Amino acid sequence: MTNLTTPQIPDEQTLIDLAETFKALGHPARLAIAHALADGPVCACELANIAHSSNSTTSRHLTVLRHAGIISKSRQGQQIFYTLERPCLLSMMNCCNENS
Repeated sequence: MTNLTTPQIPDEQTLIDLAETFKALGHPARLAIAHALADGPVCACELANIAHSSNSTTSRHLTVLRHAGIISKSRQGQQIFYTLERPCLLSMMNCCNENS
């Protein structure tokens, strides 16, 4: 007989953090940005085209993703590059896409 155990529910702070992550990904432009960063850093100047939005709107999306810890930024000369800090999210997004 197999002993089935109930998965342990994360603590309240972990659930709050997870909810913030999912909220941050709750916009098509932010999902596009996360996918665009899958292969490595991308210049901020390219992300507006990828997100199909204006520079100012893209900047707001990037701020949301940064505050959620999903991406980080670094400066190289005059340009700012963004990096995906949680590549595991791509697996989750791909899983959801395959099962829809």
